[in-house]
Amino acid sequence: MNPTKLDHVAYWVADRDSIADFVTANLGMHVIERTDAFTLVGADARKGKLTLFAADGPRERGALKHVGWRVPKIRGDRELELADGVRIVLVEGGEHDLDHVALFSRDPEATAAEYQSFGFEPAGPTRVQIGDAFIEFHPGEPGTPEKPLLNHIAVLVDSADEHIAAANDLGIEIDDIKDAANTYAVFLRGPEGVRIEYVEHKPTFSLT
Repeated sequence: MNPTKLDHVAYWVADRDSIADFVTANLGMHVIERTDAFTLVGADARKGKLTLFAADGPRERGALKHVGWRVPKIRGDRELELADGVRIVLVEGGEHDLDHVALFSRDPEATAAEYQSFGFEPAGPTRVQIGDAFIEFHPGEPGTPEKPLLNHIAVLVDSADEHIAAANDLGIEIDDIKDAANTYAVFLRGPEGVRIEYVEHKPTFSLT
């Protein structure tokens, strides 16, 4: 397995419009796509994005502590609490993009090591690297919420089919396979129940 970039973080939220309004007004994002099921926001469709899936509230924190969003300069608060418990921590330096995802883990070091079998590169005792972004693990109970806030974490790959084959070889549970207009993806059940999407951008990818 060889993910190359942190592509997006997907939430279940009850109030996606207010979240989308805030991030587009304040964090250098725009609405890339909006359907009856979800709103996709980001600075560029080929960079890191947030997917806001419509769901009933309230949502439970579960494994997700916060998402780190990179900005050229922080103006105001560094830690932001949005609707439905969505927490965004701003990281100064570079263009608008995803910087990291922070997850709660019962055993951060063991979880970081387990993520390596899913193709993530080691980046210290309690975090792993994907391109210029990372996932970090904090002590805490991810639980098994009935209404989790986190839908999935998505990483970009060259070939979803290769990752389907690799998952079968490694005995990793395949949760779903999606063939959409712009993307082809396989969803795997990762450590501590976190869903990981390995998404391939099709040659006809047309989102901006």
